[in-house]
Amino acid sequence: MRAFEYVRAADVDAAVATVTDDPFASYLAGGTTQVDLMKDGVLAPERLVDITRLPLHGIEHGPDTIHVGALTTMEELAADPTVVARLPIVREALLLGASTQLRNMATIGGNLLQRTRCRYFRDPSVPACNKRSPGSGCAAVTGAARMHAILGVSDRCIALHASDVAVALVALNAVVRIQGDQGRRSVPLTEFYLESAEDPVAENMLAHGELITGIEIPLLPEGARSGYLKVRDRVSYEFALVSAGVALVIEDGVIQDARIGLGGVGSKPWRARSAEEVLIGAPPAVETYRAAAAAALAGAWTVPGTAFKVELAQRTLVRTLQNVTEVSS
Repeated sequence: MRAFEYVRAADVDAAVATVTDDPFASYLAGGTTQVDLMKDGVLAPERLVDITRLPLHGIEHGPDTIHVGALTTMEELAADPTVVARLPIVREALLLGASTQLRNMATIGGNLLQRTRCRYFRDPSVPACNKRSPGSGCAAVTGAARMHAILGVSDRCIALHASDVAVALVALNAVVRIQGDQGRRSVPLTEFYLESAEDPVAENMLAHGELITGIEIPLLPEGARSGYLKVRDRVSYEFALVSAGVALVIEDGVIQDARIGLGGVGSKPWRARSAEEVLIGAPPAVETYRAAAAAALAGAWTVPGTAFKVELAQRTLVRTLQNVTEVSS
């Protein structure tokens, strides 16, 4: 690992100013992804600004929204009584997203910003990676690509966004609170992430020095049904092959509202709006769910290593819809 300077930030304004003024500086929170990438030689910041002692912890409860500090851990959010009662989709995504040890270390802000799990991006000895070295090509397109994306991708990059909870939060229309040297702003999470097909390097809309300070999560209505299903090669400590987060409001035998997020398939946490359009106004039935799943994956772009994900993602979405509505095949 290369040498770097360690700085402990005194307050949010000082942290933002320090990183903004230094193009080679980066924030350090839980570090569960960042430190790995530094060890691998993918990231090499010259200065790390430790924000772990800033007042960005905790969960505030409103009548329709909860406000979560960026330094709140995954485990703290999963254990929150309101999340347990009103947001099963978020709780399940958190619990399935990492081991207990990691959930007690990893922060919500850091989870939203975790880098791709692409093996080629994480191996500096591989020269062809447009995300790490723009214009060099994408080794995954012709190489082993089982853990890569099929939505929001092109032959320039098929890297996958690996967060589980971000899938749930995108489905719920969560909003991130951001502070930078130009002030504060709030951005819907659906607009925060960028597709690698557009620009392999830029994964989100944060400018250098901007800091996520919190996230606002709308509560589902009383009586809404939600859940998260993750399909993976093994139960423990494994990223999703595919996953689906679902939230439905059903009244008088008709789906009145539908929120669908897909993981393991997108270059960003994927909001499946086309599937939602199929569901809204339709009865909760397997035929409806299959039509929604087909719509969700209609734009898939695959290579030989990822072609299996189209059917697997469709089946996973159908199963998740069945689980939350208790509709049998």
